[in-house]
Amino acid sequence: MIPIDLNLIQEIDRLWKPVYPYLSQQIFELYGRQDGNILEIGPFCGVIFTLQQKNIGSSFLIATFPPGMGNFFREEAKNRKVQDKIKIIETDPSLTGVEENRIDLVIFRGAFFFPSLFKVNFPGIYRVLRTEGIAFIGGGFGKFTPDHVIKDIGKKSRDLNLQIGKVEIEEDELRRDIQKSNVEGRIEIISEGGLWVLMKK
Repeated sequence: MIPIDLNLIQEIDRLWKPVYPYLSQQIFELYGRQDGNILEIGPFCGVIFTLQQKNIGSSFLIATFPPGMGNFFREEAKNRKVQDKIKIIETDPSLTGVEENRIDLVIFRGAFFFPSLFKVNFPGIYRVLRTEGIAFIGGGFGKFTPDHVIKDIGKKSRDLNLQIGKVEIEEDELRRDIQKSNVEGRIEIISEGGLWVLMKK
């Protein structure tokens, strides 16, 4: 395991702010509802702030890891004056502390590309989803993010990602990993705007 530099992760989260409105469009297109409990997990959270701002969702929870990221997101929520609307907890990839059958939409960005930081726990995600709930798991700019936004942050984002141990993963490799993990639920791989797994319960 490489030592984790939380400052680099936080810098990436700040850098990606211009992407969140566009990525939220793709998520909303798949989700197709205005209500429901929304959960964003991992160290690369931020889309949930845009969804809340757009009144997509009824309740909002960030379940962050690795340890130490909670304060960063609490500060973000405070700066956006939504600390009373978005709950933030520190957890782990198995989502300890999140109730089962509770969540309608899970978002997990940067999921497959940082094996030195964490491994995706598919059973943990499936456990917290409600029946008919969906999880959007993976990474990329999303299909609606304009080229100029990608160009503005692309190089800096790539450099920071490599510093925290990003690896490339091909779609075939991802399919094999999913099969090995005996994932429950209906699984679809989306390669438009990145590499994403859509899980439906």
